[in-house]
Amino acid sequence: MAPCWNVLSYEDMHIHFTCEEWTLLDTSQKNLYKDVMLETYKNLNDIGYSWEDHTIEEHFPSSKRHER
Repeated sequence: MAPCWNVLSYEDMHIHFTCEEWTLLDTSQKNLYKDVMLETYKNLNDIGYSWEDHTIEEHFPSSKRHER
């Protein structure tokens, strides 16, 4: 019997913070989040993930927008 492989997408790993949730994180948690998301972005880019339907602002938080 062949193994069953489930395919993960970026959306499976992307989690949105509300502004309130983001403000509850301390600096180390925010930095960890940014590091993990940057590594995820690089890994997906390395395997050829298509970013045509996305903008970088969608994936990384800024002072105005809080996502993970």
